[in-house]
Amino acid sequence: MNVPENLKYTEDHEWVKIDGDKVVIGVTDFAQQQLGDVVFVEIETEGETLAKGDAFGTIEAVKTVSDLFMPVDGEVIEVNPNLESDPESVNKDPYGDGWMIKVKLSDASQLNDLLEPAAYKATLE
Repeated sequence: MNVPENLKYTEDHEWVKIDGDKVVIGVTDFAQQQLGDVVFVEIETEGETLAKGDAFGTIEAVKTVSDLFMPVDGEVIEVNPNLESDPESVNKDPYGDGWMIKVKLSDASQLNDLLEPAAYKATLE
């Protein structure tokens, strides 16, 4: 199971990469494995300010459809434009080309509530 050390995580299996006052968010390797082959990602929240725990989109796999949840409060400033034509990038490269959204943080202190890699790995055992 790939759990990069430079990221933070949620119990809902999203990862967060911190970049100043912005974060990049995607789903973890574990999540994409559990979902199976991703066939569609729908994110229509660009430009919206959402609260931690709000759904920012949905991910559809052959087996199921799941909501994607905000790990922090913030404004969705960018959606990965490649997801529409290449949703399987979530399976192939969940921490790279398969990223979901970029968010301008509203409250950077919420980053302290996210899981460190070791703590996230412990939730998978």
